[in-house]
Amino acid sequence: MTSTARSPFAPELPTVGETVPGYEFIGWYSLFAPAKTPPGVINKLNAEIVKSLNTPEFRERFTALGAEPATSTPQALAAYLREQTEKMRKAVKDSGARPD
Repeated sequence: MTSTARSPFAPELPTVGETVPGYEFIGWYSLFAPAKTPPGVINKLNAEIVKSLNTPEFRERFTALGAEPATSTPQALAAYLREQTEKMRKAVKDSGARPD
């Protein structure tokens, strides 16, 4: 488990962070719209997607695949992307990796 919390699907499995303090990597999916899509359209799409993701049918299917459905806002996603980009930039820099 690479998230900071143990999975409810396999609570007996420790997270990587329990062995390597500070380690966290969460796989995620998101939907994006073309640049300059009006904010009203983005907000409407987000509301409808969140509504769909929160239906019992969708949650059951997602859970059956071993996934934990989560929703967000466009603003929270933008902040998360900035945070993850900086985190990965630092990890690459700290690793000493160089492009060949």
